[in-house]
Amino acid sequence: MAHSPETPEVPIRPYAVTAAEVVPGDLLALSHEDAVRYRWHVVTHTLPESPEVIRVTLRPPLGGVDHEEVLRREQRVTVAGRRMDVAAVPLVSSPALDGVEFRDGDRLRTLRAVDPRAEEVAYVRRWGAWHRDSAEGDAAGPASDDDVRRWAAAADREGDLVRHEPRPVRAAEATGARRVVVTGLGAVTPLGVGTAELWDGLLEGRHGIRELTGEEFAGMPVRIAGTVPVDPAGLLPRQTARRMNRAAQFAVLAAREAWADAGYADGGTRESGLDPERVGVSLGAILGDASVLVGGDRKLRERGPRGVSPLTTPMTVPSQAASQVSLDLHITGEARTVTSACASGTEAIGQAVDRIRYGRVDVALAGGAEAVVTPAIMASFAAMRALAEGDPADGSPSHPFAKDRDGFVNGEGAGVLVLESEEHARARGARVYCEAAGWGLSADAHHVAAPDPSGDGIALALRRAVRDAGGEVADVVHVNAHATATVDGDLAEARALRGVLGGREVPVTALKGHLGHLQGAAGGVEAVAAVLTLHHGVVPPTVGCGEVDEAIGLDVVRGEPRVLTGAGDLVLSNSFGFGGHNAVLALRRVA
Repeated sequence: MAHSPETPEVPIRPYAVTAAEVVPGDLLALSHEDAVRYRWHVVTHTLPESPEVIRVTLRPPLGGVDHEEVLRREQRVTVAGRRMDVAAVPLVSSPALDGVEFRDGDRLRTLRAVDPRAEEVAYVRRWGAWHRDSAEGDAAGPASDDDVRRWAAAADREGDLVRHEPRPVRAAEATGARRVVVTGLGAVTPLGVGTAELWDGLLEGRHGIRELTGEEFAGMPVRIAGTVPVDPAGLLPRQTARRMNRAAQFAVLAAREAWADAGYADGGTRESGLDPERVGVSLGAILGDASVLVGGDRKLRERGPRGVSPLTTPMTVPSQAASQVSLDLHITGEARTVTSACASGTEAIGQAVDRIRYGRVDVALAGGAEAVVTPAIMASFAAMRALAEGDPADGSPSHPFAKDRDGFVNGEGAGVLVLESEEHARARGARVYCEAAGWGLSADAHHVAAPDPSGDGIALALRRAVRDAGGEVADVVHVNAHATATVDGDLAEARALRGVLGGREVPVTALKGHLGHLQGAAGGVEAVAAVLTLHHGVVPPTVGCGEVDEAIGLDVVRGEPRVLTGAGDLVLSNSFGFGGHNAVLALRRVA
């Protein structure tokens, strides 16, 4: 419907003539008011009916339906001063949309065809309403389904063109991108076991940072961490638990909860009637459980080679969490592990999105698991001067975005999402939390540990996530920030967000004050929280941020939860890691 070489923009140089002088190809305005309003028609045919009267057939210059006018020969009309090729003006009609059932993702194109200068306007249906598909948005606000039907019904009469483009329904096959949705959630965090404990703790402003009282931490310069308050081994059969490291125990518990939350049967794929080859696992981890290797080395020195357990090696590898989830639920499609520092969990989710999009699997459990609250890791972070100090009894020692922030708090846990192709989820009548709409990656290429202060790498990942989701920056209504409470890291992320969001007041929250920094599991747990934020329409507050650093320049949600508002539909969940790994997940609200 837009301009083409066959229907060029025509210069308008109006002058008055009589109807008898009009010939096919003329751009005609029936009145001076029509000319002022740029309401023109192409004369496609003229037919003398009598010595006094001439009948002219008119068509909008950018295409449309014909109508006829009977004019007196001496009647004054306005022509544009240049003729058009009648054969190049398409004869088209706008479809009736009264019986059409609209869906989110549908597109609508409108064109004021009587105006030769007009540009096509596109709308996309999101969250049950039609939004202008442009960076500027629509000052008049979103349109309703009834508005769209009225536009289509009046289009031919008003000289407009309307075209409806339904969102394609893609078959569950190995080619062609499919929509991916979130149907299940599971979490084990310093706030407790389960997503209910996580969500309630976030909304209530509680934190799960504790003093490390074990004798192995005696003499450590920093002795606080975000630790899971129960022994995960006690929640699993004894023989099963002893073959898993702590991170794998977290992962299995979170995966079981997510599996059940998605409506699948206890036990796994076979009990749920699924083909195990069409299900996958994708988990992020940096080390998994560092204590196993440290413990094995200690036993070697104390007892010799015979003192080292044969399970040391399989329980040391970072991939143990993914393999144990695969074993526990009998998943044979794939079991992948992503290791990209603190961005691991988010990247693992993104990779699972792509595996489903392109038909490699239909269902995936994705997220992250980590258990690195160990003396050696704590000592290393302390030596880097990266850890915060403080008494957890006085409030969270982690202060994301705060003026007095002085470092992160090490933590542990797991967060897992069940992802499915939309067709698979709808076919079984699953409850859908939201769409896993897209993701973005980038690398800073700046420093082995410090972030790029410009925030350029982070900004690239943010823009890629929005673009991969098929959205615009104007669609973003909330950001779950990485915000570890380090001085430079928070500034770099804030600078990137300000640049990408273009000064829009988008509510931002950070969960490190509640949980500490869960390392490779952070992206998984924070994605669970972002899904719940979108699903419930409530943004949790940022704990530990008493006074926002003026240099941050973001709308940081503090004190109380905030209702999620705005005409957009995208939530971003950020994760950034040592070495310049940047990953952003984009989630979309569903009607």
